[in-house]
Amino acid sequence: MNNLILFKKGLKNGIPIFLGYIAVSFTFGIAARDSGVDILSAILMSATNLTSAGQFAALSVIASGASYIEMALTQFVINLRYCLMSSSLSQRFSEKMKPIHRYFMAFGNTDEIFGVSSAYIGDVPPAYFYGLVSISWIGWVLGTALGAISGSLLPPRCLSALGVALYGMFIAIILPPAKGDKKLLGIIIISMVLSLVFAKAPILSEISSGFRIIILTIVVAGAAALLFPVNQQEGGEADER
Repeated sequence: MNNLILFKKGLKNGIPIFLGYIAVSFTFGIAARDSGVDILSAILMSATNLTSAGQFAALSVIASGASYIEMALTQFVINLRYCLMSSSLSQRFSEKMKPIHRYFMAFGNTDEIFGVSSAYIGDVPPAYFYGLVSISWIGWVLGTALGAISGSLLPPRCLSALGVALYGMFIAIILPPAKGDKKLLGIIIISMVLSLVFAKAPILSEISSGFRIIILTIVVAGAAALLFPVNQQEGGEADER
């Protein structure tokens, strides 16, 4: 199968991601404008990062006027999962693949792209992955641009209504897996409670939003890993389901 056919196949398989990214990044564009980020900067953030959780967290850090070090640490902790995902996905690449391809593929490795690529039968060819990433990247950047532009054109009431989509997105992400896993549901509830405590408690509320995210992520994720480890057998069964 030649590279053009593989690229087109990647584009086709990436259409659902493209549509989903437009909806989510549209909300990011609106949130960016609300945080004081101009349209061009918001678009550049999406074009160079391609990470929803990291970008939304970045808006909180920017709005609080935090330092670059705090921003770097926040992004490192939030996006650390991509190191594991990239390591796993790299096992699906041919040993003959040039390093330059691996660098570009690491940039485009998001949760959704990782899932689709993992379902590919056999070694994942660069042309297929580039097609998958290209259509997804366009959706992410396009949605951001539309949201950022709408943020300066639409009336406040419409923007307020559209802003609810952000919370809907997070709920849609956490509810499905939490329904079948009481441990995960408990971890989510604890995370919400701790986040509220950090936001309202006299001393803890003085911690900047960036470091607050870092502390909560490390504490909650670390405690969950120690208390509820997932062994290899359970992981395999989960994959089969």
